[in-house]
Amino acid sequence: MPEVSLPEARLVDDLRSILGSRGWLDPVDAPQLTVDYRGVFSGTPLLVARPDSVEVVQAVVRACASAGVAIVSQGGHTSLSGGSVPTEGRQSILLSTTRMNRIVSVDPARFTITAEAGCTIEQVQQAAAAVDLQLGMDWGARGTATVGGAVSTNAGGLNVLRYGPTRDSVLGLEAVLADGEVFDGLRALRKDNSGYDLKHLFIGGEGSLGVVTRVVLRLHPRQDHHRTMFAALSELEAVHELFAMACARDQADLTAFELVPETGVAGTIETFGVVRPLSTVAEWYLLARFSGTASADAASEGFLSDAVDAGLVVDATVAVTAAQEENLWLMRDELPPETLFDAKGAKFDAAVPIDRVAEFQRAAEAVTAELCGDDAVVYSFGHLGDGNLHLYVVPALQRGSRMDPGLASEVTGAIDELLWSMGGTVSAEHGVGQDLLDRVGRQKSPVELDMMRRVKAALDPDDLFNPGRGAHCAAVPSTDGQPTEKETP
Repeated sequence: MPEVSLPEARLVDDLRSILGSRGWLDPVDAPQLTVDYRGVFSGTPLLVARPDSVEVVQAVVRACASAGVAIVSQGGHTSLSGGSVPTEGRQSILLSTTRMNRIVSVDPARFTITAEAGCTIEQVQQAAAAVDLQLGMDWGARGTATVGGAVSTNAGGLNVLRYGPTRDSVLGLEAVLADGEVFDGLRALRKDNSGYDLKHLFIGGEGSLGVVTRVVLRLHPRQDHHRTMFAALSELEAVHELFAMACARDQADLTAFELVPETGVAGTIETFGVVRPLSTVAEWYLLARFSGTASADAASEGFLSDAVDAGLVVDATVAVTAAQEENLWLMRDELPPETLFDAKGAKFDAAVPIDRVAEFQRAAEAVTAELCGDDAVVYSFGHLGDGNLHLYVVPALQRGSRMDPGLASEVTGAIDELLWSMGGTVSAEHGVGQDLLDRVGRQKSPVELDMMRRVKAALDPDDLFNPGRGAHCAAVPSTDGQPTEKETP
């Protein structure tokens, strides 16, 4: 980190005055905020700013812009791509939105809720439930992840199959721009064809165009009737036929369609005390849920009956109590290997067309065996109905196992090529952050990268917000297919 100059020291004093005694932290006192969730990326800011209103955010942005000090926004700090930690190589402040955590309004007549950026997803879910409505967005980190973070990464999660990613839940938003002005797009309209829909620039923008401060979210009728089922698959290749079968049975009420590996089931049993759902042990399982305003029994039972008759499923169970339901979704929430095994290797937030999920998994296994031998493990789980697999290649599913960095890089390159050959993406829902800068550029055309850089340069010409993060900062492929030096606006 560069040495602190006198103007930067004055900026810190000014920010402390702007923020008040409760509105800032010394980085020394907040080490958990300066290292990413996976322990891969870190940085030391001049100050951790904790504003509690849009007016204070404006004052912080103007002060930092005047001093030429960058701003990295942070919500619940659950990013898996290193996008929410301070910069290295350039002085920055870390702007945490966690004190901006108020539900502004709930409007059942409009099926909307307006929340500040620091509200957790669970907080919004509870506010919606209090008026017998439901938020479409949901994922395992619901108690920590925030609205602003979800918007910035266009987060996906468990309900994308029915409600879409975060983008489909956002009706309007407010953001502070690089000059301190406020973009007020807090509209609750379903239709508005009066020009560019500017809110979408901030959704998935990873904090690179402004600080999102408030969001209007779409709500839905509350789904009080659920049937979650857990089924042992006859083979992985059955998944696409099963998905088509479930959609044909009741696509409107199909809310989740998840792939679960036996290694994950065994791990959650050992680590979190999950109860094994089935006595039958298989390589792969399906975790699916039908939900509705009326009974989902017919859809779930009919689907399982069809699946067994077709030989696609060898055993299954349906949760009939709240405890059984909770057990199944606890298992799903705790599948990520960062906490389950603490094993490190090559990580993929991959998506392919939904009919190629099994093909991609098998191809990744073959590539891994070729490069690493038979000992390495390809650990995958995720959202079958979205074509999104969270795939990890690790030396072993043992705590502390680590893959040689050179080998991990070779595996990453080979599996990325597989993804692109299948029309896939290396970033399905976790964002680019810092983690994918050297990879995502090979997925984008020069025209697409240039368009993103033009938008960044127009709205943030001094690269104030989250510098060096996001797809617009990706390495540009050279003519031989290898990344060249990253370009910035």
